[in-house]
Amino acid sequence: MVTAKYKRILLKVSGEALMRDGEYGISSSVLKMIARQIKAVRETGVEVAIVVGGGNIWRGADAEAAGMDRATADYAGMLATVINALALQDALEKEGVVSRTQTAIPIQSVAEPYIRRRAIRHLEKGRVVIFAAGTGNPYMTTDTAAALRAIEIKADVLLMAKNKVDGVYSADPSKDPNAVKFDHLDHRQALNMGLEVMDATAFSLCMENNLPIVVFDVQAPNSIQRAVARERIGTLVSAEA
Repeated sequence: MVTAKYKRILLKVSGEALMRDGEYGISSSVLKMIARQIKAVRETGVEVAIVVGGGNIWRGADAEAAGMDRATADYAGMLATVINALALQDALEKEGVVSRTQTAIPIQSVAEPYIRRRAIRHLEKGRVVIFAAGTGNPYMTTDTAAALRAIEIKADVLLMAKNKVDGVYSADPSKDPNAVKFDHLDHRQALNMGLEVMDATAFSLCMENNLPIVVFDVQAPNSIQRAVARERIGTLVSAEA
């Protein structure tokens, strides 16, 4: 049983975390694993909001590099996040977890539009809210959307569920065997050291609003539950020294 340390969380699930090993698309087993952990977290009374990425379906940066207009590529990426959000919503409801998807761009046939007060009301009623389509603006990442939504709904923490990345390191551990993993950093330390916790816009929002960030590997056993229980997992970036 999870001993929750937060009242309301924002979980950012990267699109890559939803992939089958080495393949684009959505892994049903990963969806089920995430849904069951969210169910366990909800059963402790924690209010859960989620932002999903779309990198398992569409990579806007790759499309831009191939010659596509950047704004068009980003809008296509937003649609990819909607696909992931609907898949996650379905997995949650199969586990008996009532959920709602809200999109930053209107797609009224499949999801609600993002309305901050409605999202908060859903959370207060015990529903899981999935935020899709990023911020609704090109040139903004889903990391920025996660930071923004977490601040808007007054989440206690931003949980960054990564794919086979178990925290923040002093360097890329796949390239530097001497890279050191940090258990805890404050925002200013991470900024001064140039560590890639998330993109600069998202990180600035978190730092300015004293929003704690936990970066962890979603594939680790019971990772989401452990992060909510504030166990030692991944890297904590917070205002406290």
